[in-house]
Amino acid sequence: MGFIDFILGSTKLPQPKSERLFAIATARVTLEAKLGLKPTGSAAICIKPLESSTYERTRAEIEDLLRLGSRETGTAYRIENDSYGYMWVVLTDPEFEDLVSGVHMVVGSLTDSGLGQQLLCAVYPFSNGFKVYWIFSFKLGAYYPFVPSREKPRSERDSALELRLRSVMAEELPIEKDVERWYPIWEMPL
Repeated sequence: MGFIDFILGSTKLPQPKSERLFAIATARVTLEAKLGLKPTGSAAICIKPLESSTYERTRAEIEDLLRLGSRETGTAYRIENDSYGYMWVVLTDPEFEDLVSGVHMVVGSLTDSGLGQQLLCAVYPFSNGFKVYWIFSFKLGAYYPFVPSREKPRSERDSALELRLRSVMAEELPIEKDVERWYPIWEMPL
């Protein structure tokens, strides 16, 4: 916030820190080689609730963008709202690089439309008999792992495995250092 903003009482919303989003594209190789974790063929972007007129316009813009992109890459998509009113853009494609590009395309479009502050997170699920989610927080500009417990996958997390993932992937991914900011997302449409 600058001096003029301070005097006039206006504030600028922070822009999303999305420049490190692409790190997952190269980290995928290490996840598979060292941990046997393979991409599940899907990814998602979570967007904060919008006013109804903005929501309809934004949804139409995202759908137009994804429709054009899917002609080139074959990436399937759907848009849905969760029980909290958050909009989820879910992408499906067997090519991981196309998923990363699709997520980046949606993020770029929303940022260019002035809605970058509405971006909450991008999620990339991996699997090796169990699910591991790499969540990119746009506010933090960093990833963190989220691993639901195998015994109670809807209510408990495997913190030990999350910490192990951090130690293995610290060289490859920008990982949030404060584990208190590793917020679980229990009801993802993935």
